[in-house]
Amino acid sequence: PHPQPERERMFHRGLGLNLTSGQYTAPISGYYTFTTTLRLVCREQRRKMESCRGKRLRVLICVQSQCQRNSNLETVFQLQSGSGLFTISVTGVLYLQAGQYASVFVDNAAGSPLTVQRGSDFSAVLLGV
Repeated sequence: PHPQPERERMFHRGLGLNLTSGQYTAPISGYYTFTTTLRLVCREQRRKMESCRGKRLRVLICVQSQCQRNSNLETVFQLQSGSGLFTISVTGVLYLQAGQYASVFVDNAAGSPLTVQRGSDFSAVLLGV
């Protein structure tokens, strides 16, 4: 499930972004710069006494959902506090062929539920062919 941005407060130009699937599909082959900034809340699970502190999260932008290959951008974030709001960003350039898509993935090794907050974003801009 991908959060729906508030349409009246977002900038959206072009046909490649699908707000329902959370995927950007390249209209033409070329180099694209991708950026995502996720505002996340980690909620500790009281029953299991699990803390978010010290756990790591990976945020990736992957081509064709194949994050295990080299066609991705990635950052790793070490959680420093318990519950709370934190921000993770990933930026970089990927080559997409026409019709290929890119999307954001969160590898949650924290063991506690994460919630994506308003103010998170995902963008793609064609740099050149």
